[in-house]
Amino acid sequence: MNKLFIDSDIIMDLLAKREPHYIYSSRLFTLIDKNEVLAFTSPLIFANLHYLLRKLTSNASALKSLRKLKALLKVLPIDEKVIEQALNSDFNDFEDAIQYFTAVNNGITLLLTRNKKDYKKSKLPVLTVEEFLKTFELK
Repeated sequence: MNKLFIDSDIIMDLLAKREPHYIYSSRLFTLIDKNEVLAFTSPLIFANLHYLLRKLTSNASALKSLRKLKALLKVLPIDEKVIEQALNSDFNDFEDAIQYFTAVNNGITLLLTRNKKDYKKSKLPVLTVEEFLKTFELK
């Protein structure tokens, strides 16, 4: 079974119903809800999502959305090894490096993001949700 690391942009597409990406993130989260794929993220993404969501709605609403999200995703740990790897990596964006090494160190098989250019240094396959859904539906 695919072990997917879900980047924050995909989750925001779902929670904020951002078009034209909402339809793809919605289909992805339906697969997650049906346990057809395993989905993971990091605590850093939860923190970033809270910051963004509370600006769009309220703190209470943001927390409610994140509680629902937590029921669908497993949260992977960020430890000293991840930070060390991120600090010493060739990634241009430190936060992306943290996400990447969190995924790598936890046996993730695929990273999903809308910003593939941020993961040029990735040795993991990196797809958009739309690309993933096309390959998943072919199986």
